[in-house]
Amino acid sequence: MPLPGGAAAYHPDLAGAVREEEAGEAVPRWVVADAARDYPALLEAGARLDRVRDLRLAERILSRVEAHEPPAYVVASDPDAGTLFEREPDPVDGPAELTRLQAAWLDQRRRTAHAAIPGLGALLAAESAGALVAAEMGRTGVPFDREVHDRLLRDLLGPRPSKGMRPRRLQGLADQVAEAFGHQLNPDSTKQVLAAFHAAGVEVKTTHAWELHSVDHPAVEALKVYREHARVWSAFGWNWADAWVHDAVDRGTGRTAGRFRPVYIVGGADTGRWGTDGGGALQLPHSVREAIRADPGWKLVAADAAQLEPRLLAAISGDRAMIAATAADDLYTELAPSLGGERGKAKIALISAMYGGTAGDARQLVQLMRDRFPAAFEKVESAARTGEKGGLVRTWLGRTVPAPSERWWRALSSEEGTKSSASRGRFTRNFIVQGTAAEWALVLLALLRRDLYERGLGELVFFLHDEVMVHCPAEHAGEVSAAIERAAEEATRTLFGTMPVRIPLRPKVVDSYAEAK
Repeated sequence: MPLPGGAAAYHPDLAGAVREEEAGEAVPRWVVADAARDYPALLEAGARLDRVRDLRLAERILSRVEAHEPPAYVVASDPDAGTLFEREPDPVDGPAELTRLQAAWLDQRRRTAHAAIPGLGALLAAESAGALVAAEMGRTGVPFDREVHDRLLRDLLGPRPSKGMRPRRLQGLADQVAEAFGHQLNPDSTKQVLAAFHAAGVEVKTTHAWELHSVDHPAVEALKVYREHARVWSAFGWNWADAWVHDAVDRGTGRTAGRFRPVYIVGGADTGRWGTDGGGALQLPHSVREAIRADPGWKLVAADAAQLEPRLLAAISGDRAMIAATAADDLYTELAPSLGGERGKAKIALISAMYGGTAGDARQLVQLMRDRFPAAFEKVESAARTGEKGGLVRTWLGRTVPAPSERWWRALSSEEGTKSSASRGRFTRNFIVQGTAAEWALVLLALLRRDLYERGLGELVFFLHDEVMVHCPAEHAGEVSAAIERAAEEATRTLFGTMPVRIPLRPKVVDSYAEAK
């Protein structure tokens, strides 16, 4: 267990030493090689970390700031060499690994200062805090009722089928698809479905819902419903629950309760958005959300940010008119008079500007965006132009887009290169906005995590890009709601200071996740 400027020391009971340090007057900042790997063992041993520097996550960010990809293993070259937090670490190797961590931490401090990006230190701290949140949520788990889940599946699909068979209602939909085409086929096979459409004289290139929407054929509706139901069955059905939902003891009654425990990947996307390593927590369909239920005597407090990305575009661009409009609860309605006169058109204009859309009415509405909010429009346009030329763009705090590959540069003058250039421009256009949204969410999580712990209010159990969920005793639900709103306001101040941008986060107290929307 090292002190940043001092010598390393070996502790046979690391968890005990951590608890002792955390209980002291000075709040330590721990240096860990990889919190996703190292922190769960500490949690199991009853030790909680308040603040860390996660070297692996920091290295990934710093490497891209320096315009290169991070090495495969940023701290230890051998993934099988063991970890700092093994239950019985080798007393010879333990201090040696601490020394390596210390050297890596000092090197990262030097590189952070050399980068001279004002928000970079805050980004590294927020990313590391996210690693703690992810590990704690994975251990706590989302409250989940297996009986409700089974009922939802039976209502949607029919009884649980034998191995290798489709559920009864899903098979009925498959039969309807086959009947519409006049012959048997596997509706899960894109190749067979395309061949059936072509044989029927319907020329489609894909079986995506957006393309089939305009197709007039009796198989379309049954195929659409089949695929929606098949996704629930395969991705969130009985086998999924068997693998990902585990028993825990209910606090109030002592009865066994279910917990869905996904594995989160902090910064899993280039923009900084999280991913999951199995479990599909970030893609839970509405059809199974009722099964996410609070324990008896407890509540779920769920909240999502309203129009987060366009509000952040207003902030990072400094567009005064857009910033003023963020005072409204519904940004699209507030901007509608300037962008086509209708809420829906205002939404299309903003989203098209951020994503580079030009289909349908988007081109005309984007032109209105250019005229009414020139600073906001120029912000994303400039990011797109930079990306098209192979340049680097950064989020508000300094997360940097990956540099183009050598193959990208070699192909730049070809037709393929022209398409790649345009694609990269669309990505960098959105990167600065979506990446800043990820930063705002990280700061929100860090602030909320600390507030909930210090006040003993409840547990963070779920996070989805711009949405958080806390599981708490019913009597604390009002305090938790206030804590969520307070964290959102403080996250906005942390990023943007006194800039009068508003990002409302409205909590809702519910018994099940299905009631949150």
